[in-house]
Amino acid sequence: MDRQTRDTLIAQYGDGFRVVSDALDGVTEAELEAREAPGEWSPRQVVHHLADSEMTSAIRLRRMLVEDAPLIKGYDQEEFAARLHYDRPIHASLAAFKAARETTSEIMVRMTDADWQRGGSHTESGHYTALGWLEIYAVHAHEHADQIRRARARVAS
Repeated sequence: MDRQTRDTLIAQYGDGFRVVSDALDGVTEAELEAREAPGEWSPRQVVHHLADSEMTSAIRLRRMLVEDAPLIKGYDQEEFAARLHYDRPIHASLAAFKAARETTSEIMVRMTDADWQRGGSHTESGHYTALGWLEIYAVHAHEHADQIRRARARVAS
């Protein structure tokens, strides 16, 4: 990946909280519970997922930067949703999501080319590098912001 592409992904990652916040602007309780389709997560559940995912991903990147060839363990996001009370208010999860993104963004803009090559092994996907991590998480919040907007639109229609 060239530096310009990487910088674009870093900027996209850094903008993730704003995009999700914009998607939630003015959200009603009914919209927080809406689903774009049966079996899909509601915006409330998406926010809790983003918090859990971002806290997990932030630690993954840090481990790749400070440990030699760490084993990155996968997790069951559906089990998280089922067991971590994703029906609760979203305020604290939004704050956790924001903090994870901000602190990780501060690290990313200081990473060297060598840092971006560091990695380990993921229990579900095998070889896993900081660059691969960035490709996944740069778009993650944006994809969920779109999901939130689609679910909210179902209530409006």
